[in-house]
Amino acid sequence: MRRFARAAAAALVAVLLPASSVVAQNLANCSTSSQNRYVYDVMRDIYLWDTELPTVNPASFGSPEALLEAVRYRPLDSYFSYVTSRAASNAFYSESQFVGFGFGNAYDGLGLRILQVFPDSPAAETGMRRGDRITTISGQSVAALAATNQLGQALGPSTEGYRITFRYERPDGSVVDSEMTKRPVTIPTVSELSVVDVDGKRIGYMLFRNFVTPSRDALDSAFNALRDVGATELVLDLRYNGGGLVTIAQHLGSLIGGSRTEGQIFVQYVHNARNTSYNRNLDFEARPNALNLQRLVVITSDATASASESIINSLRPFIPVVTVGTATYGKPVGQYTVEFCDKALFPVSFSVKNARGEGDYFGGIPADCQAPDDADHQLGDPAEASLAEALTVMRTGRCSAPPVAAAPEARRETTKIDQGLKRTPLDVLINAH
Repeated sequence: MRRFARAAAAALVAVLLPASSVVAQNLANCSTSSQNRYVYDVMRDIYLWDTELPTVNPASFGSPEALLEAVRYRPLDSYFSYVTSRAASNAFYSESQFVGFGFGNAYDGLGLRILQVFPDSPAAETGMRRGDRITTISGQSVAALAATNQLGQALGPSTEGYRITFRYERPDGSVVDSEMTKRPVTIPTVSELSVVDVDGKRIGYMLFRNFVTPSRDALDSAFNALRDVGATELVLDLRYNGGGLVTIAQHLGSLIGGSRTEGQIFVQYVHNARNTSYNRNLDFEARPNALNLQRLVVITSDATASASESIINSLRPFIPVVTVGTATYGKPVGQYTVEFCDKALFPVSFSVKNARGEGDYFGGIPADCQAPDDADHQLGDPAEASLAEALTVMRTGRCSAPPVAAAPEARRETTKIDQGLKRTPLDVLINAH
């Protein structure tokens, strides 16, 4: 099976902004020059790599987005900090919503292989399922569009009412032509939940999609259900989860660790030298519905980023955490939300470390056991390659094959396919169309 090409840049977002001198100021107006000055001043104040910022004239840029591109610290921040619309940001973080067709995909050289379809979406209404492959968009070959960097243009803007005709092939060779119109789509934060019996053990499987406000209730319901059926182990599938709110990561970590982690450090925030007064610890909490797991197996990919990575890193000082799949993206930093005019700025503002002071995994967290994302099987199917490997670890305590030692890699940069999609960092965090 071909290795999928996908992007993963996301946010470990702390929604409460420190009341620093610059950020506390209001804009005099929403002219481009005023917005540019505001973004530049915020970056000089709370940006983690503030000492690396170049000196520029904010008035010389055509937008705050252009200014941000010019001043970001590219050795480590080629994609993390971003500016987006307040409406799109609020829809995602508050409602787990985006405007689109309702499918997650990866380009595999032949077309857009469908990895997930969200319920009650335009894609679901056509009967699209994981494993299908989109081959043409509005009559144009996906492979040709990818070769000429036009996939993003073909898929269109995140605008309600935008209509496209797709042709997709099913695994049995049948072909479906369908017309889809973009509209608000809700991503189920807990997308899959099931229990597998292995050697007398009840092993829960949970595909967790994003760390947003609705995730709190969804996680509580999921963990209550797992406790009710007697699950004593958990496979946590984060392969498509690009991150989100740090408080939701804290909540999930507490549900997993229970009494083993209660009151211990979940993450340590480390800011730049001028904002050390905001350095603090966020602790694991007491959760009556926690599973009190003795170990955790996590399914990962290069789309596993930020808050997802913090779950792995923060639990490892207290319980064994085994990763299955491929290496994660590598984003051991977080952002604050800075709203201005009709936009929101997400500047990298702090690094995150676990109770042992470990972090800085910019090259990603390696997979302990290698496994592909097997789109020939549905998510949650025990025969799906990544879940099958996770269950092997649960049953035997080791990988099905010896781990392949790999040299450390630099953090993954955007590929030609990613550039052709022209997705914003928020689009990549949502990780769907």
